[in-house]
Amino acid sequence: MQTDPTLAGEPNEPRAAPRKASARFMLTHPLHILSLGFGSGLSPFAPGTVGTLFAWASFVVFNRHLTVAEWGALIVVGFIAGCWFTGFTAKKMGIADPSPVVWDEIVAFWLVLLLVTPATFTGQLWAFIVFRFFDMVKPPPIRYFDRRLKGGFGIMFDDLVAAFFTLLVIALWRMTV
Repeated sequence: MQTDPTLAGEPNEPRAAPRKASARFMLTHPLHILSLGFGSGLSPFAPGTVGTLFAWASFVVFNRHLTVAEWGALIVVGFIAGCWFTGFTAKKMGIADPSPVVWDEIVAFWLVLLLVTPATFTGQLWAFIVFRFFDMVKPPPIRYFDRRLKGGFGIMFDDLVAAFFTLLVIALWRMTV
């Protein structure tokens, strides 16, 4: 978690201390509920992993009811809107890229699952492991985007790149099998 004093207010305003994510904070605004992954980002241990698990579970539930086109629309709208509301939550928290903000993991992992489906449970598990590796380790160029891009777009974009690399690894693995 990086504190970013530019998120606290205008240059002549006093800087606010970073706010801790909590259920109380999450319920202060509907956009915080989305940003914090319906509470999955409030996990005290590995909130990004818990958010990704939430993405997986919600994909399994909603996949029975949504077409590929509807998933595509949800992912595109989720990414674009996520650029706005994750930035909003980060600003309210006073932190550039707060770890409890997990909407970025949710949308990116939905994309991975959509593009690897149909996959067995084991295939989805490997997609989860590979995605978490890229999201946590942030090898280049993911690290480059994570450090250079700011605001909600930066929060969302590095996970989209992690999803791309996850899909690339899966495609290369499928070519060898």
